[in-house]
Amino acid sequence: MKRVGLVGGLGPESTIDYYRRIVEKWHRSDASSAPALMIDSLDVKHALRLVEDDRQALVHYLLESVDRLASAGVDFIALTANTPHIVFDELSREAPVPLLSIVAACAHEAERRGLHRVVLLGTRFTMEAPFYHDVFARCGLDVIVPSPEDRAWVHDRYVNQLLLGQFRDETRNELVALVARLKKEHDADGVILGGTELPLLFSAPTIADLPVLDTTELHVAAIVERLRS
Repeated sequence: MKRVGLVGGLGPESTIDYYRRIVEKWHRSDASSAPALMIDSLDVKHALRLVEDDRQALVHYLLESVDRLASAGVDFIALTANTPHIVFDELSREAPVPLLSIVAACAHEAERRGLHRVVLLGTRFTMEAPFYHDVFARCGLDVIVPSPEDRAWVHDRYVNQLLLGQFRDETRNELVALVARLKKEHDADGVILGGTELPLLFSAPTIADLPVLDTTELHVAAIVERLRS
């Protein structure tokens, strides 16, 4: 059986969600066994400081985790967060085992559904970086991000609520209103939950009548498929 390594802790709530979803998805196909996985948990606050101030140090920090997992015998690795994918290409070049991209999994599903213009929600780093735009552009898809003021607001709620395990109705309602406004302004036809804490805030398949791309669920599906291949 193949074994997956998860770079976790970015943050803890979503890492727990990954583990639960991987096990549940595996059991839906085979309740007689369990998936083989290992988790190396990092410090989300330290990682966010590196995203802000020192991207090369971020690559080194993540690579240390990747190396620990590879040394433990995993066959491939997944980062259980969107923001660290900001250095995914650099990390992939140095990693001793393959990395499975959350962004590619999301883009493939958007293309499969026939979407064209999708709203991206996540940390400020994820919304402002080019990695979602670049991967989606290869599939002929456009990514829409909120205004600088709205990005700052979303980032504040993400870091100071969601990463702390606080999932408030008020924040959910305000994000729905933001998506509805962006849908109207940009003729969007989908929304990316581009932070793995966001599916813990939103469980419905739509937001403001737009179909949701749950990056955690799509990544988990890709992980389980790779484990079974």
